[in-house]
Amino acid sequence: MILKVVVGADHAGMRLDDGAKELFPQLSKTQIRRIIDWGGCTICEALVRVASRPLREGDLIALGVMEPERCVEISYRKEDLLFEDANYLAVNKAAGINSQRTPYQLKGTVEYAVETYMKSLGSKEPARVIHRLDRGTSGVMFFPKDKRAATHISFLLKEGKVEKVYWAMVAGVPDEEQWTVDAPIAKLNKFRYGVALPGREARTAFRVIAVGKGATLLEALPFTGRTHQIRVHLVHSNLPIIGDTTYGGDTAARMMLHCRSMAFTSRDGKPVQAIAPLDEGFLKACRDFGIETEGL
Repeated sequence: MILKVVVGADHAGMRLDDGAKELFPQLSKTQIRRIIDWGGCTICEALVRVASRPLREGDLIALGVMEPERCVEISYRKEDLLFEDANYLAVNKAAGINSQRTPYQLKGTVEYAVETYMKSLGSKEPARVIHRLDRGTSGVMFFPKDKRAATHISFLLKEGKVEKVYWAMVAGVPDEEQWTVDAPIAKLNKFRYGVALPGREARTAFRVIAVGKGATLLEALPFTGRTHQIRVHLVHSNLPIIGDTTYGGDTAARMMLHCRSMAFTSRDGKPVQAIAPLDEGFLKACRDFGIETEGL
């Protein structure tokens, strides 16, 4: 929920947090300060993270109010990274964490944590989000360390020259060991996409990795990069992902979709690859359904 108000003459000159408390009486001062600190406050569409910032008449204040449980601090150390060289780094994004900033949040996102890590190395470069994972999806995310690296990997992503491998757990057992869905994807409403015409070309290859008791672990290779592509193509195959309630999947502790690996070739011809291990939530779901992950 985003709350907005225009500052009048009565509140001009007040500190942001004091003025906001009067202008948004439904929020406590503690809530307002948390929103400011976490990057959920803008004034005239510019991010403001200083509670003492003086207000001016005519300022448009917008506060993004999110659930307290989403205020999760994340940080990365060198030993946490999946890959790092002079041009790129890769992290294992956790399920339930936003890839990049939202109107509600800057801190607690992968983007913010990566930028903080880069600053610790003395870099002045921003964390450039050149590909995203849905909030419920875990796994590999690559970040370029400078503009030239960003241009290179962005070109490779656009040309389909980055190999991305996902693992997904679905209820039931597919009729085939492997198959490909070649079906256009279109936006249906604010939250959902689906196979529809007119839509954007989308193609995903699927392969059975392991079968358990009432569930199957699949490998998915998206050849295009449409929003919710794997999720939509699995629904189209009558195999919604467990935990993906948006698309009819069974309720679970998390959405069982994980970017297992990404690989591409650097500007100087060197292979670059990162592989992300499954988290405990995904592993527990595998154990619950009798799917053996040892050695995969």
